[in-house]
Amino acid sequence: MSKIAIIGATGRAGSQLLEEALRRGHSVTAIARDPAKIGNRAGVVSKAVDALDGAALQAAVAGHDAVISAAHFSTIAPKAVIDPVKKAGVKRLLVVGGAGSLLLPDGSRVIDAAGFPDEYKAEASAGGVFLDTLRQEKELDWTFLSPSAEFVEGERRGQFRLGQDHLLVSAEGKSWITFADFAIAMIDELETPKHSRQRFTVGY
Repeated sequence: MSKIAIIGATGRAGSQLLEEALRRGHSVTAIARDPAKIGNRAGVVSKAVDALDGAALQAAVAGHDAVISAAHFSTIAPKAVIDPVKKAGVKRLLVVGGAGSLLLPDGSRVIDAAGFPDEYKAEASAGGVFLDTLRQEKELDWTFLSPSAEFVEGERRGQFRLGQDHLLVSAEGKSWITFADFAIAMIDELETPKHSRQRFTVGY
């Protein structure tokens, strides 16, 4: 059993990561601006923290085995997550990534493809910056898990494929993963690290 801090634990990805971690018997500190929606649950300590408050975030994550960041990239700079985790002495940082920085068969990025939705470009671009920042990080044992192109609500199947830097596409031409199955892949990585200081991806 690990002691895990989840930043953004009330979001769509964060809430599924919380559920998956609890399902496997881990102890979780749920960090959110308003953690009231989590309620009182066995195995969970809720902390109301603004992730942009570095000192508060550092205090909240101190003493944990790992931190999982499910914060939106467009709302927080990479160093605003990385620095408090390092100062707290936590060695492992796992990040809920984005699909925009994944590669297409021709080697170009998903975000640069014709037809990439304008409304997602800011978040996708910020996600790419976060990944590039992690790739320069020498101290943390980090992992960045990118979902497929469609990151959606849906059932927990427990069956999916893993990839590295290229977008996964199904035989039907669809690139997608549910939040629940993404959470399985992330907690699998937490428990049995296979992508230390790497990005990888998950999809059907």
